[in-house]
Amino acid sequence: MRFVIITGLSGAGKSHAVRSLEDIGYYCIDNMPPSLIPKFAEICFGSRGKMDRVAIVCDIRGGELFNQLFEALDELSTEGYNYEILFLDASDEMLIKRFKETRRKHPFSNLERLSEAIASERKRLSEVKKRATKIIDTTDKLPQQLKKEIVSIFAPETAIAGIIINIVTFGFKFGIPLDSDLVFDVRFLPNPFYIPELKKLSGTNKDVADYVMGFDQSRVFLKKLEEMTDYLLPYYVEEGKSQLVISIGCTGGRHRSVAIAEGLYKHLKENGQHTMITHRDSEI
Repeated sequence: MRFVIITGLSGAGKSHAVRSLEDIGYYCIDNMPPSLIPKFAEICFGSRGKMDRVAIVCDIRGGELFNQLFEALDELSTEGYNYEILFLDASDEMLIKRFKETRRKHPFSNLERLSEAIASERKRLSEVKKRATKIIDTTDKLPQQLKKEIVSIFAPETAIAGIIINIVTFGFKFGIPLDSDLVFDVRFLPNPFYIPELKKLSGTNKDVADYVMGFDQSRVFLKKLEEMTDYLLPYYVEEGKSQLVISIGCTGGRHRSVAIAEGLYKHLKENGQHTMITHRDSEI
């Protein structure tokens, strides 16, 4: 069980941190009142593994309620609930730059100039920072760099896979999937549709797959597709992409695309990639 409390300076990247943790399977709650943390922890730790990765954001947006954080942390320790505190920090100059770029209001900006608001927040968070188990300075970090560091800390096993790959087959006559990142057209391959005994079957059927993969162009294409995917994946991971949708289409989305997709799916699974496959139009 990992129970992470995210806090830190406004504009330091807490929203990016939450999204990064959500992408690797954490159950996340933003802006939780500190007084609710012990009760929520009780629910999580008593879920018998159903909620084994949890992250909550607690910061000065809670106003006076934030003052109850230390009391909540003490209660967690008393009850024996192990927790981690991730504190996000950044230089005053960078925080000012980010607020000006996004045009968002600082929680204290109604009372003070931006620079003074940041100074007030930094002072108020000083004691929390001392209790942090991990401090990340985001001054010089791009969002994908922050995500990579967070993944390496809070889900190192996920950092190995790095990305969720969704393979989707489709028929061009029904339209290309809107969420596609990569689209491959396999209509150049011999079509089992014109073989009477194969026409009503799909590419998941061994006879159909054997027919499609019985041609040199099919085998060469699949090999090159595997090699290109293997080449691209590390760069997608490096850029912080958490999900990749590879769409493979033929005319109706039943035979050729399915057979090729199943081959790519098998290759990626054998190489330890987190891969899912969906045959969108195979039953139409």
